[in-house]
Amino acid sequence: LPEKGQVAEAEHAQTAEIEENVKELFRREQKWGLNSYLYAPKDDYKHRMFWRELYSVEEAEQLMTLIGAAKEHGIEFIYAISPGLDITFSNQKEVSALKRKLDQASYKFWLQVFCLTFDDIDQNMCPADKEVFSSFAHAQVSITNEIYQYLGEPQTFLFCPTEYCGTFCYPNVPQSPYLHTVGEKLLPDIDVLWTGPKVVSKDIPLESIEEVSKIFRRAPVIWDNIHANDYDQKRLFLGPYKGRSTELIPRLKGVLTNPNCEFESNFVAIHTLATWYKSNMNGVRKDVVMTDGEDSTVSIQIKLENEGSDEELETDMLYSPQLALKLALTEWLGEFGVPHQYNSRQIPQSGAKSATIDISSLASPSLCSSTTVTTVFQQPIMTPAIPPLCLDTLTHPMAKQTEEEAEKKDSDEEPMEMVVEKQDDAVPHVQADSEDKQVGAVQAEKMAEDLKPMDTDKESLAESKSPEVSIQEDLGSDIAPMQTDEQLKLDIFVPGPNEKPLFRAEPLTIEDLCLLAELFYLPYEHGPKAIQMLKEFNWLRANSSVVSINCKRKDSEKVTEWKTRAKMFEEMCCSVINMFTRLSNSANRTILYDLYSYIWDVKSIISMVKSFVLWLGMYEVTQTVISLRCRSQSSAQFLKGDQEPWAFRGGLAGEFQRLLPIDGANDLFYQPPPSLPTSKIYSIRPYYPKDEPSVYKICKEMYCEGTEDPFSDQKPDLIGDRLVGGLLTLSSDYGFVLEDEEGICGYALGTVDVKPFVKKCKLSWIPFMKEKYHKPDGEKDLTEAEKMILSFHEEEEEGLPETFLSNFPSLIKVDIHAKVTDPSVAKSMMGCLLSCLKANGSHGAFCKVRQSDKRMLDFYGKLGCFEVAQMEGFPKDVIIMGRSL
Repeated sequence: LPEKGQVAEAEHAQTAEIEENVKELFRREQKWGLNSYLYAPKDDYKHRMFWRELYSVEEAEQLMTLIGAAKEHGIEFIYAISPGLDITFSNQKEVSALKRKLDQASYKFWLQVFCLTFDDIDQNMCPADKEVFSSFAHAQVSITNEIYQYLGEPQTFLFCPTEYCGTFCYPNVPQSPYLHTVGEKLLPDIDVLWTGPKVVSKDIPLESIEEVSKIFRRAPVIWDNIHANDYDQKRLFLGPYKGRSTELIPRLKGVLTNPNCEFESNFVAIHTLATWYKSNMNGVRKDVVMTDGEDSTVSIQIKLENEGSDEELETDMLYSPQLALKLALTEWLGEFGVPHQYNSRQIPQSGAKSATIDISSLASPSLCSSTTVTTVFQQPIMTPAIPPLCLDTLTHPMAKQTEEEAEKKDSDEEPMEMVVEKQDDAVPHVQADSEDKQVGAVQAEKMAEDLKPMDTDKESLAESKSPEVSIQEDLGSDIAPMQTDEQLKLDIFVPGPNEKPLFRAEPLTIEDLCLLAELFYLPYEHGPKAIQMLKEFNWLRANSSVVSINCKRKDSEKVTEWKTRAKMFEEMCCSVINMFTRLSNSANRTILYDLYSYIWDVKSIISMVKSFVLWLGMYEVTQTVISLRCRSQSSAQFLKGDQEPWAFRGGLAGEFQRLLPIDGANDLFYQPPPSLPTSKIYSIRPYYPKDEPSVYKICKEMYCEGTEDPFSDQKPDLIGDRLVGGLLTLSSDYGFVLEDEEGICGYALGTVDVKPFVKKCKLSWIPFMKEKYHKPDGEKDLTEAEKMILSFHEEEEEGLPETFLSNFPSLIKVDIHAKVTDPSVAKSMMGCLLSCLKANGSHGAFCKVRQSDKRMLDFYGKLGCFEVAQMEGFPKDVIIMGRSL
């Protein structure tokens, strides 16, 4: 759920989007066997900061809309309140205020299930409370018991302790006075939330649950943050529910999951959690879950694909994370082909900006709860109202009723119109009371072919058919419009002899989704393909000396190996870029908007790394510099260590950034996505001599844009010869070009040490230019072209001062054509160039800009260059801009 304040102040379109998300969430919960939703958003100010204040009429209506949607789908809505920030436990007025707030929820909203949370607060009591209570735990337990009894001892009542994970317990779990007080004094029918050994637990061992259950004197409800991503705006988790043995299920009262901030990105998290729960919800051994039988086509295919892989062998015979992931991705793939888009939807500018609904399942055969999980960090970047899923081990009276309503709803709903052919639902409802049937029976033959996207509510269907949406989206976007079967039937286009055929985007494939999931896997691990890419890049970087042109004794076998692995790495990078393109052209723009900022980030860094590897294979690199960087960074790679996951900033993109020579240049890696998704791709590659005419053309066009006097076409190479010719001729090893589908549209040039470069220019380049361009008559008024020619013949001013060059030894020249509207490509080009310069020992670079050229001053300024203070020896009509590396 997005922030409460944002919902209240947002336009109607955004409110409708939230409501549609919630309905779809509840529909998925009902379909997959989950049954509860915990509303506990820290960004609902009246849930936490202003907990005493009652909801206004408008706010109450919004909450009642959510509650009504939950009841419609048989989902139990759990309302949570968090008074722990500033409550005085011994003050009866405070207790009365809490009761009044819950009375509103009970009588106004007709709620019967509640939760009190005391997470992420200071454990020091005020003086008044110290006089009444012996400890902070006694104070919390006292008010929780009182509220529980005041509400009539509801059937489900949750309590979140301040020490909600192993690392927060003082001095440890078995010796924590706080936990023992909770276990002894809390009324026995109140359930206790627990996140496991850590805030975000990689694994939740069976022994740890048995230990804490003895202390609590009851089975805990797991509040699982394995898919939570609100602590890092660059990370997204599309991997399977993992690290929790199915033997935990009968030992838990429930499981709540706190997934990603974006709603649509939680398909895998929720689907695999449901698969995990159903694999052993009644203690029955099932080797294949959510399939028709052991000979399921999909199951067999996945098992064959995993044979002989380097992946860790699964020890849980009831649940396979890889199988569960493949099943979830197969069903999710159908959703991407269903045209759908919310009105006025905007792309988050960096990572997760809007909170979304998350789900968790309670451990009961038919009960699963989707709850809003409060964020479990001291200072979260954002805390979504997340629905955790609860799996209740006890049979719930609503179980059979929920299944009957679900079956009735399925029969009443009409299938959504879509491009793919109509098929049956991939995952039918599971009968909770059947121990002999496989959980979540799937038509094997159907799944082997192609799955039908899930049915949607009729309100969603109406929105998805709005023609205005696609028209608005395509304006200002580089994406060619998607064609649908309906459009083709209405107006069949036959291209003429001089006309291009209609654009048909390649459809997203299951391989694309598998790659996407492995790039954004889990908090403590990357997927197999992502790990392979990291290892290959690290190896190529560390062994680049074998292909260096400066290597005297080249080993042909090592050279062949390096080039083979470099080619393989390039293909892996291209597969990421192709996945980005196909995903950007998906018909379901709603899913795309939730994923776009993340895939944009990883695509950008992968493109930069790919260009750097291409350069490594072509030009000389100072091996000592690269080797030192490899040794200094290897220990921090690949999510090793015992830290919480927010210690691994940036996810996979952050890993690649730390492996580049300019890993500290954060401004160049910060590349916000465009407001409207685009599938347009630019490529950056090393400069080749054949590129000289194109670079000269761009140089001339962009220079002429910044000058008032037109240049004569009689000397077409003059501008290029003057501005970039020397670098292209004498320092082409440090050159990159930017390309799109029409050709070269930008360049980045440089030289590691400007002093020997200037000497070479005086010895070879300048004499060649004097011979090519005759000196003009200096007595008459000179044109701009003649002034430029004259500069070749005049005595060069003395070089820049040594004090300056000691800090900024490298010269750079970067420019892109005006037709390029994506600002991120300039940062990527600069990143490639500076990486190459730093790999060869440079620690600073500078550029020269005419004082009158405001465009280039602004351009270099946005690339992190700053104007260097004037020093003796600086040219008078030129501004020197520098950047440290």
